[in-house]
Amino acid sequence: QVQLVESGGGLVEAGGSLTLSCAFSGVDFNNYNMGWFRQAPGLEREFVAGIQWHSQRYYGNFVNDRFTIDRDNAKNTVTLQMNNLKVGGSAVYYCAGKEGARGGGLRTADEYDYWGQGTQVTVSS
Repeated sequence: QVQLVESGGGLVEAGGSLTLSCAFSGVDFNNYNMGWFRQAPGLEREFVAGIQWHSQRYYGNFVNDRFTIDRDNAKNTVTLQMNNLKVGGSAVYYCAGKEGARGGGLRTADEYDYWGQGTQVTVSS
C-alpha cells in the first residue's frame, strides 16, 4: 500500500519560513517523480514544485526563487523549503507521486498517481 504522509505545516508570519516534509512508502521511491501542490478554499489545486527521480526541479510561476524542493532517496522523503512566505500562501499543501516511467510533465495534478492527506500552512499578516 502506497502512503504519502506530509508534516511540517503550521502558522507562520508573512516573510517567515517553513519546511514541509513528505514520507513516501509502499513502492520504490527512486522510480517516482514527486510534486507539491497547494489548495486554498474555493480554488483549484495549484502546482508549487516538482522534482524528477533524477532530481531535475521545476517550480510554479509564483515561487520566484523563494522555495526549494529536494529529495532524499535513501530516506524516501521529499521536502519543500519555503522562504519569504506571503499571506496569499495560506493553503493545504499536498505531496504527490507520479511514476517516472510514464513520462510527461509534473505541473498538472491529474498526472499524479498518489497523494498525501495534506498539511495546513497559514501565513498571517
